Amino acid sequence: MRLGLNLGYWGSGNDPASLALAKQADERGYAVVWAAEAYGSDAVTVLTWIAAQTSRIDVGAAVLQIPARTPAMTAMTAATLDTLSGGRFRLGLGVSGPQVSEGWHGVRFASPLERTREYAEIVRKALRRERLAHEGEHFTLPLPDGPGKALRLTVRPARKHIPLYLAAIGPKNLELTGEIADGWLPVFFSPAHAGEQLARLRAGAERAGRTLEDFDVVPTVPLVPGDDWKTCADAVRGYAALYLGGMGSKEKNFYNRLACRMGFEAEAAAVQEKYLAGDRAGAMAAVPLEFLDATSLLGPKERIAEKMTEYAEAGVTTLSVAPYTPDPSAALTTAVEALEKAGVA
Repeated sequence: MRLGLNLGYWGSGNDPASLALAKQADERGYAVVWAAEAYGSDAVTVLTWIAAQTSRIDVGAAVLQIPARTPAMTAMTAATLDTLSGGRFRLGLGVSGPQVSEGWHGVRFASPLERTREYAEIVRKALRRERLAHEGEHFTLPLPDGPGKALRLTVRPARKHIPLYLAAIGPKNLELTGEIADGWLPVFFSPAHAGEQLARLRAGAERAGRTLEDFDVVPTVPLVPGDDWKTCADAVRGYAALYLGGMGSKEKNFYNRLACRMGFEAEAAAVQEKYLAGDRAGAMAAVPLEFLDATSLLGPKERIAEKMTEYAEAGVTTLSVAPYTPDPSAALTTAVEALEKAGVA
């Protein structure tokens, strides 16, 4: 199991430390550094900035939003960034959610699975430098009865195959990920609750005549080293409350549904009710300690090492940490030492 670093969103408050952390991760042998986007900063600009000032570490989009770009534009971006970075780019894709897709990008959220399949197919066709022709339910290239023609990407990516990851949460999306992607970017991944998720992933892979042996399972896991793991958990409450309570409407919050499938149905409902009512403190307090512990790396280095062993045994191949601490640099060092202690590198 390798280590990764997830910097989250640019503009979230940790910006001054982001480049220094990426450089530290590069020097300490981390495999990849990820950047995210929602409706603030974009991931591509941040990754380009980091790639220009590092030498070995991969730069990954976790994730590029499917409704934000045409598939051809995503292929152009992936090819350019992979070339400029010397073959270090990882392309993560996600459909976002209804509120962002329709409210921010003006793209209907309907049929997310079918759109993802078509989108990934077009991106890969473009990156293979084939003439771009596609007739599907959601995308048609070239447009019929017009001057458009099937074009070929003019640049050559540094690699013939740029790894493609999907951010999947629901059961059907997990099967699609196993079928068409090179890796999976889960959130709130818990080794104790991941059996059904990995079974869905494996089912999709088998449907395509594949196995999970070469599949990259890359959860992003909050990291908070400290003497008392219960106190450390408080640093993650705001993040968990936001996602369980506020990332989506009451009817469509995929993270809340995930917590329900993990056995926290009543608790997830309480978090959402308080969050949507404007009671942020109450929502944070309502996040169960057991959920935070199941989905985070908390406490002394020895305890973190034990948890890392559980992640490796559950099938995780790249463990991307997200420090939630005033000293993220020290947290990255702790993660390296804990991984060595766990003996699963």
